[in-house]
Amino acid sequence: MVEEEEKGHARTLVLMVCSAAIGGTLQYGYNIAIINAPTAFIQRFINETCQERWDVQLDFYQVTLVWTLVVSAFSLGGLTGALAGGPMAVFLGRKRALLANNIFLLASAALVLSCQAAGSFEMLVLARFLVGVNSGVSMSVQPMYFSESAPMRLRGVVSLSSAVFTALGVVLGQVAGLTDVLGSEPRWSYLLASNAIPGLLQLLTLPWFPESPRYLLIDRGDREACVLALRRLRGRPVQDSELEEMLQEQAMAGEDARALRPCELLSHRGLRRQLFSVMTTSSAIQLCGNDCIYFYAFYVFQEVGVAASHIQYVTIGTGACELLSSIASSLLIERLGRRPLLVGGYTFMAGWAAVFTVALTLQGTVPGMPYLSMACVFAYILSFGMGPAGVTMILPAEVFGQTARPSAYMISGALMWLNLFLVGMIFPFLVSGLGSFCFVPFGTICLLSSLYVAVMLPETKGKSLREITDEFDKLNLRSGREATSPQE
Repeated sequence: MVEEEEKGHARTLVLMVCSAAIGGTLQYGYNIAIINAPTAFIQRFINETCQERWDVQLDFYQVTLVWTLVVSAFSLGGLTGALAGGPMAVFLGRKRALLANNIFLLASAALVLSCQAAGSFEMLVLARFLVGVNSGVSMSVQPMYFSESAPMRLRGVVSLSSAVFTALGVVLGQVAGLTDVLGSEPRWSYLLASNAIPGLLQLLTLPWFPESPRYLLIDRGDREACVLALRRLRGRPVQDSELEEMLQEQAMAGEDARALRPCELLSHRGLRRQLFSVMTTSSAIQLCGNDCIYFYAFYVFQEVGVAASHIQYVTIGTGACELLSSIASSLLIERLGRRPLLVGGYTFMAGWAAVFTVALTLQGTVPGMPYLSMACVFAYILSFGMGPAGVTMILPAEVFGQTARPSAYMISGALMWLNLFLVGMIFPFLVSGLGSFCFVPFGTICLLSSLYVAVMLPETKGKSLREITDEFDKLNLRSGREATSPQE
């Protein structure tokens, strides 16, 4: 009877993860994927709107410029959301921040559904900005919620589920964007507004689950609420060792602890190496060019001989690759650890970037090179999903204490979105300027990231915050303990 009760309560953690992620990081992957299918339809809508409003026929360059604004609005919104996610997590709590975040999503859906009737492409730009804000907040708050709610032995698996749901969102977005589903011209506005469905599901389900136990204890000082939340999430009486570890972190924070501001975290000497490690990995996840390989996939599949009408179906395989590798990574993370997955992922990506460069260079002169290019596309994405895609998101939660964690996610999230915007802007120029060598910079970044993680980042698997801090102190070659506590 007791075993059945524990299994029933253990399901609470699983269901909480699904409820938070379906309206969280799943939205990031979904909203990246759904914008590709209606590109031509939205550009036509932009041109027709300008013709009706000002009796002006836009040329190709002008339409492309407005379309770039629509696409870039998502990244700028994500940057705004990353900066807002920290304060929301502090003042509202992790769960309430995720629930309040759906306001941006529902407002975006309403704007998308109204833009054609209103004859306003500006509403579409604003809608993509708001959905970017939603994604930016969820990418910051959800990993905090997961890492603070999971037991130490499952911390990596639960936290890495954020990457699994991101990849699942990509696949669902690719499927929804098929011409036979919502990817046709009459239905493109419904496609862009379909992201409201996961948001509504989260609003209906997440209120039934507890708040982050660490937030309740350390931020709010409510030990009773913390114990109740732990009991619901674990399905058994609270273990003294787990509560003691939380109390130890609370003691490190001090009685009058408050959340550090980003500027305070940036100037904190005792956290400099932790912050630099998080900033490096957060930048590398976008500068490695994984999102660009998605854009390049259409060209590669076309060169192989896949019919243009069938490429949309083959492209789903790229999202499926990242989903499968993310699932495999979540199963391996507590066995192999964080550092081996990061080092291995970036090393393989660097290798595949080199092979991809050779294949592109020899394409047209050596038979079979297009097929090698296609294999590189899938291999690059698989390598990304096996490590960098998920492990990068959980590092701030593991190397920073409770009061430094929100600002750490603000800084890392801001870097992720800024670099996504930067790569999206410069990639077309890399292709035109470097040609078949356009992935050499990405391969170089992957190699340097692998070396940095191998040398400078300690393993965090199964360790408490105090143990992880001690590891960083050893790397800092410090003999004492001065200024090492994240909240001192």
